[in-house]
Amino acid sequence: MSYRNRSIVYGLYNDEEVLLDAVKVANEKHLKIMDVFTPFPIHGLDPLLGLEESRLHIGGFVYGSLGTLTAFLGMTWIFVQDWPQIYGGKPHWSVPAFIPITFELTVLFAAIGMVVTFYIINGLGPGVVNPYIDPRITDDKFCIAFDVHEVNQVDAEAFLSETGAAEINAKTL
Repeated sequence: MSYRNRSIVYGLYNDEEVLLDAVKVANEKHLKIMDVFTPFPIHGLDPLLGLEESRLHIGGFVYGSLGTLTAFLGMTWIFVQDWPQIYGGKPHWSVPAFIPITFELTVLFAAIGMVVTFYIINGLGPGVVNPYIDPRITDDKFCIAFDVHEVNQVDAEAFLSETGAAEINAKTL
């Protein structure tokens, strides 16, 4: 979702419990929230906003499986075809000896793959400049933002005021 060229009204809250209560009231009043910004994850906020569970874990499984296959196939080729040597009477293809490297490559591929996927999905990375609403929402403030094209600005400001927003502002991103 791109936030560029949008006129928004947002309210800053000092406490996450007040923010959760405000989101519940917005749902009851059928106000369309553009987004909610918090400095840390808040338990129970995703269902209130109607967000689905992330599918990033599926990507992690796929990347981990790719790491497992890479380790097994690589070690099989190295120890059976490329450089077959017998160490201490062990066979060329010794699966128990492959376990530590297989585990490490599984974790490495899953971790790197999930980070790259997360960055791509969220539009992050080197050189990307994303607009921000208020610098304090990454530190200690909680924010509910409304798009003025979807919700009347006066209604949004009244809602934010009655739900306990410490500060109410309007901005064009």
